[in-house]
Amino acid sequence: MMNQSRRAFLRRAIATSSSIAIPALALHHSPSFGSTDRFSIHDQDWVDPARDRLVPVRLYMPMATENSAPIPLVIFSHGIGGSRLGYTYLGRYWASNGFASMHVQHIGSDRSIWFGNLFSLVSRLQEAAQEQEAIARTNDLRFALTRLLDSPLGGAIDSKNVIVAGHSYGSNTALLTSGARVHRNGAPMDLRDPRITAAILISTPPFYGQTALSTILESVAIPTLHVTATEDTIRIPGYYSGYEDRLAIFDAIGSKTKSLVVFEGGTHSIFTDRTNTGGAVLNQQIKEATQELSLGFLKQITRKQDSDILDWSERHKAILFKVVA
Repeated sequence: MMNQSRRAFLRRAIATSSSIAIPALALHHSPSFGSTDRFSIHDQDWVDPARDRLVPVRLYMPMATENSAPIPLVIFSHGIGGSRLGYTYLGRYWASNGFASMHVQHIGSDRSIWFGNLFSLVSRLQEAAQEQEAIARTNDLRFALTRLLDSPLGGAIDSKNVIVAGHSYGSNTALLTSGARVHRNGAPMDLRDPRITAAILISTPPFYGQTALSTILESVAIPTLHVTATEDTIRIPGYYSGYEDRLAIFDAIGSKTKSLVVFEGGTHSIFTDRTNTGGAVLNQQIKEATQELSLGFLKQITRKQDSDILDWSERHKAILFKVVA
């Protein structure tokens, strides 16, 4: 029989791992999450022939009109254990406001890691964070973007306004696609996709096994929006990352146009579709504030509007800890 210490270890592993990413849960209905009469949802199971790799996507596509301008695109990368079905509160909201949102599922670090032998869960989590999977994720985004632009729906997309976004491990993926450079055998790897024009980075942890933040991030030159919370903490066996890491990543980013928002309280998983983490009321408040904040950033990037982050900060000051704009 399993001894008590082993059982306790596994319980902690499951509980703390679930705080970094879990299979998506549906949000309760709210007008702020977007009505489907303003957008359509398209699920595709694409295969990248160059890698023989499945790349599932979900696309939230705004309804076009006869005089519609090209539609800017957000391409979203989920955290460890997530899927294309997650972060609906963002995808639906952006699409309701005229921005296409394509959520890419990364096989190997997606929801499949939660299934299988309980005793190997921790090793599956650790394997998902390794360099090979990190590279595969950036190639997923690159392939999905190319495939979408070459598809019939791609004709409506503004290929000059493509913003990458991600949460947790997905934020690392977004950074690599934005120009962050990790080193292999002493040489920097350049995984940047030049089609990416800006990045929304939510709960970004340090790169696994990497310590020189400035060396990795100084090459990120596109505009970035960073979002975190004071209780945005990752704890899994053998790994810890507090919200202070998010601040250090913001400081190290080379972009001249960057903003940081830190919510008071919250949790690492409050930015997923989970509705109770961090408290039901605060959860809803932070989600709605993140929707508004990200939309303002998207309008700033694609429509050259002035940043409204100061006005936004005044509206949401009750749940804010820090804003750098």
